[in-house]
Amino acid sequence: MKIGVMAIQGDFREHKQMLRSLGVEAVEVRLPRDLEGLSGLIVPGGESTTIGMLAREYGLEGAVRERVRQGSLAVWGTCAGAIWLAKEIPEFPDQPRLAALNIAVQRNAYGRQVDSFEEDLEIVGFDRPFHAFFIRAPRILSVGEDVRILAKHNEEAVLVQSGGLFAGTFHPELGGDARVHQLFLSECRNISPA
Repeated sequence: MKIGVMAIQGDFREHKQMLRSLGVEAVEVRLPRDLEGLSGLIVPGGESTTIGMLAREYGLEGAVRERVRQGSLAVWGTCAGAIWLAKEIPEFPDQPRLAALNIAVQRNAYGRQVDSFEEDLEIVGFDRPFHAFFIRAPRILSVGEDVRILAKHNEEAVLVQSGGLFAGTFHPELGGDARVHQLFLSECRNISPA
């Protein structure tokens, strides 16, 4: 199985390292041709406006959208990547994004860098808490009926799934616990790459 990590901005190296520690072939994705043969794509944390603008400029937005429509690519957005996946960003409705996952998000909802925090999360299907890092994290304001909430913080969704689309508002690549990556990989195994 081959998994891509969008490598145009943000903390993509940490995701690659996590995937490789799980024995998965991890490749950097910058252009549409880099999607060939992938079962899944991780969109890392970083700066959501920059990720959106560059993904559009490099042709990734349209290429990923088409693969998602075909059902030939699972996509997981973490932190800024979750913003890129969201259908709605009420404060910034014109921000470039994939807009494939039926959620609304608020950018930097918990405050600035100094307001970052760590939290143990109960995640559906996990036998023990997952220690999560929230760094300038977005907030999921609402989820559509087709979206399953996998974890909450203070009664708000922080990890969600709809078919092959996942979004989390925290950084699962930090801390050395690979279970959320394994959860995503279990969905990727159901994908026949284009």
